[in-house]
Amino acid sequence: MGMGASIFMLAIGAILALAVDWQVKGVNLDIVGLIMMAVGIIGICAYVSIFKRRRLQAPPPAAPVVEEEHHRYYD
Repeated sequence: MGMGASIFMLAIGAILALAVDWQVKGVNLDIVGLIMMAVGIIGICAYVSIFKRRRLQAPPPAAPVVEEEHHRYYD
């Protein structure tokens, strides 16, 4: 579930839990809204966690040290 779907679930859940006063037989819309809000928050947390791991990059490897031998010849 991406960031957009998580935000959508959170918004629809908030609407069902807080703004709707419909009565549906056998379904408590307040609980459904709270569950959708929880799923949306969990989805956002999971997405941010995975996105954060993807952005971490290992530092580039250090350039190898090349040691040159200097030979001095004296006459």
